[in-house]
Amino acid sequence: MINNEEKTTTFVRYENIEIDFYEGKSDTSSVRWINDCEYIVKKLNPRSMFEEKSIHMKIRSTTDSSYSFEYGIVGETNKSVGTVIKIK
Repeated sequence: MINNEEKTTTFVRYENIEIDFYEGKSDTSSVRWINDCEYIVKKLNPRSMFEEKSIHMKIRSTTDSSYSFEYGIVGETNKSVGTVIKIK
């Protein structure tokens, strides 16, 4: 939710690379797994100082076709939550 509006990002992950598609734009990030449930995402071509910051992702629960997660900027205490749904 951004400004009380639900937003959707589609992404494709290839081993240690993730390509995100959001509002007609694509972006590529590296993915570094810490353990089976946590990983760090870092944009490969940041366009601003904010985009240079790595994001810590933590999977909280899973189903056959989705997972819920919390995320936040590495080193900061504020966390947000989201859900990933697998599409084919």
